Amino acid sequence: MVQKVRDVMTADPVTVAKDAPIVEAARLMRDRGIGDVIVTDGDSVQGIVTDRDIVIRGVADGGDPNRMRVDEVVSGEVASISPDDPVDRAVHVMRDRAVRRLPVVESGKPVGVVSLGDLAMERDPDSALADISEEPPTR
Repeated sequence: MVQKVRDVMTADPVTVAKDAPIVEAARLMRDRGIGDVIVTDGDSVQGIVTDRDIVIRGVADGGDPNRMRVDEVVSGEVASISPDDPVDRAVHVMRDRAVRRLPVVESGKPVGVVSLGDLAMERDPDSALADISEEPPTR
């Protein structure tokens, strides 16, 4: 039986409005112990922003985290996947787009995130990446 993305994704993704200050996205990541949030415009997925995006495109360039908006640091064109897509499609999209996380979108709305770590835990639970991905976040 072909495994679906919904079987490996993290459900109930954390989202942030595209016009929110990057400090809001950073606080969501800190408070939830995650490294990314899905960027939205209303209910529509606009992209995904990572802690690295905030540091490299925002803070390191001298941006004021209270004034700089999420859409100024968000990763380029968003790639997404459906919860009913096979896991192999997620692997293909990640490899093709060189991304580590994909928003999972259903009827235009974010319903989850699938990460490289999620796939590692599913495909190779004895791998170092799977071990790291299973660990609780550090503070």
